[in-house]
Amino acid sequence: MKLWDKGIDIDQKIEQFTVGNDREIDRHIAQYDVLASQAHAKMLESVNLITSDELKLLQEQFDIMTKQLENDAFKIDAQFEDVHSKIEFELIQNLGEVGKKIHTARSRNDQVLVALHLYYKERLQDIRSKVSQFFDTLLSLAETHKDKVLPGYTHLQVAMPSSFGLWFSAYAEQLIDDVHLLDAALKVVDQNPLGSAAGYGSSFSIDREFTTKALGFSTLKYNVVAAQMSRGKSERTVAMALGSLSNTLSRFAMDICLYSSQNFDFIGFPDQLTTGSSIMPHKKNPDVFELIRGKCNKIQALPSEMILITNNLPSGYHRDYQLLKENMISGIETMTSILEIFDYSITQIKVKSIDVGDPKYKFMYSVDKINTLVEQGISFREAYQQIGKQINEGTYEAGSVKNHSHEGSMGNLCLDKIREKFPK
Repeated sequence: MKLWDKGIDIDQKIEQFTVGNDREIDRHIAQYDVLASQAHAKMLESVNLITSDELKLLQEQFDIMTKQLENDAFKIDAQFEDVHSKIEFELIQNLGEVGKKIHTARSRNDQVLVALHLYYKERLQDIRSKVSQFFDTLLSLAETHKDKVLPGYTHLQVAMPSSFGLWFSAYAEQLIDDVHLLDAALKVVDQNPLGSAAGYGSSFSIDREFTTKALGFSTLKYNVVAAQMSRGKSERTVAMALGSLSNTLSRFAMDICLYSSQNFDFIGFPDQLTTGSSIMPHKKNPDVFELIRGKCNKIQALPSEMILITNNLPSGYHRDYQLLKENMISGIETMTSILEIFDYSITQIKVKSIDVGDPKYKFMYSVDKINTLVEQGISFREAYQQIGKQINEGTYEAGSVKNHSHEGSMGNLCLDKIREKFPK
């Protein structure tokens, strides 16, 4: 069963190559194809292209498919190219001539497009919600551990005093920038492409505003050529948003791997969250955070992949677009699982007390000592040179932290202000 079948058998090698693994990938968008087909059928009835009785019959079949999807009983067998041909086959099999009418005024092109837009929209909203939860978790941890000292580093060398409050809330505030990009991606995909057909519209007097409202899109992608051109552009935009979020999570995971090692020993996790070695019985490996780091880095490759597949393609549809689905959907599903496991794991973090009297932290307060001299009337450059000379001559004595009170410093985290910044 092929939507483009004209009674000519296709070479099996060609078919296998062109179909690829669409059947497996399309399982993720099946429910959205059913939703869009329902809206399309209702629109066809509203413009008198099918009767109300025909719509009722179609609706009954869509309800059956929805229940099958909910019960994981909806299968796309090998005889079908994709979910779209499977749905049409079921309608024709059960309704005969009525089922054949569902493809009126649409193409597989806009059928795929609208299903993907609906999928991207819902999954991005889910990701955004999980980011919000993670954001709240980090701010809560920042409040709990705001007074615990954490050495700050530049060039991986001990630099200046920081705190766990600063560390947790830094990543929380980074997430705000990522949410701005997620919201931008949501706005891009929240446009209805249905009715653009193969990219040049239809001679039927269809009502595209009808399906826009029925499917809950904010607006219509009006120009039918522009609607087709959104294939690829949507993926590039979503990939960039996921890439930004992945960068934040990957860097945070790297910090955790570093800080939980014996050389740093700033944090720890329950044994149940770590894994062991097949040869070294003492090992407690942060595998979950290493995998988060690796998976996030893999997602960060998505924007480049989406660009390279679609770059310089002329207007209109091209089969290259089929290649966007697999890794795009995989990236979205992976990001969802990353956010879930990261939030679950980070809530169980054990923040340790750090001995700031350890010799390796001796110079951590050198800048504060310079600032004390400045407050006594010495110029900053002269104070810098005095402390520098003490360090070089070995006469420097370790100091202690001064009060850091300006906005965003460890003595004034501005957690409420950061919370207010999170996009509603």
